Amino acid sequence: MKQLFIALILSLVSATVTVAQGQPDQLAPTLAEARTLINEGHPTAAIAKLRALPNPTDVSVTHLLGIAYYHANDHVRAIAQLAPIVEQLPPDSLQRREAIQILGLSHYLAGHIPESVPFLEQARAWSANNTELAYVLGLAYVQTHQPAKARESFARMFRVAPDSSAAHLLTAQMMIRLEFEEFAEAELKQAIAKDPKFPQAHYLLGQLAIFRARYDEGIALMEREIEINPGFSMAYWRLGDAYTRQLKWDEAIPPLQKAIWLNPYFSGPFIILGKVYLKKKDLGNAEGMLRQAAQMDPNNASAHYLLGQVFQQTNRPEEAKREFALAEKLQGNSNRQEK
Repeated sequence: MKQLFIALILSLVSATVTVAQGQPDQLAPTLAEARTLINEGHPTAAIAKLRALPNPTDVSVTHLLGIAYYHANDHVRAIAQLAPIVEQLPPDSLQRREAIQILGLSHYLAGHIPESVPFLEQARAWSANNTELAYVLGLAYVQTHQPAKARESFARMFRVAPDSSAAHLLTAQMMIRLEFEEFAEAELKQAIAKDPKFPQAHYLLGQLAIFRARYDEGIALMEREIEINPGFSMAYWRLGDAYTRQLKWDEAIPPLQKAIWLNPYFSGPFIILGKVYLKKKDLGNAEGMLRQAAQMDPNNASAHYLLGQVFQQTNRPEEAKREFALAEKLQGNSNRQEK
């Protein structure tokens, strides 16, 4: 996920700015070659070419070095190159706009969230319809505890009114991804206050309650979501999940079945329902559910581990050993990726 996010942000800047007019004759060809290398996805080669110049401190060279470092994922060096010279670039020029945008994105990717905001705001001023930029700026606002500005940015991104229930819901979803649950809860409550029947708001509030082990509250919210939005499979899945956390196996079965009937292409309800059948010693149904889950999502460690338990309890030690080993390997891979 992190690599996908970085790739998305990197794609924000397309290195298509041409070499500034009026460059010294000895610099212009090298700058043009370096820009072409960046455009073609070879920033490291561009860096080597630029650093080999006899005057690497020239503003145009420094500017392009910063661009190259950004595209080479060296955000700290991109900042070091661009920050001292951005004010020296001609006002309203493409070069200056590019430098400002890259400074904002580089600060964000380097973890300098407050420092990124002013640059991203400047970039938004001339890229009002750039959805990727609105997304990154919205995330930065969340992380700097500016929920109203975050909502405005996400509303711009999704083209909804900033004071609408939709804007509150969308902002809450982004906040949940960043683990700002308390801010998300406030946004969701505002969405419901403005429209008590707004879809998914009760679901997300219920999900937060379940994650915090407030199961009765979560169940009530999921049931309310289902009243409003009876075809929403995720609410049935989370309702069944909440019942399993209370060890209410019989109560969990109907909503999990409904989740599967509504969306037979998602492995989550299959896994939990397989676990329920395993707990109830209904090993035939447990195996069927878990085999289906493992087929749909072969890299899911939980599905393989539970399937191993089924094989263990049905006296198939070799199959159980295979599934436990696979689950352990997949869990290890998942832990490494999270780091």
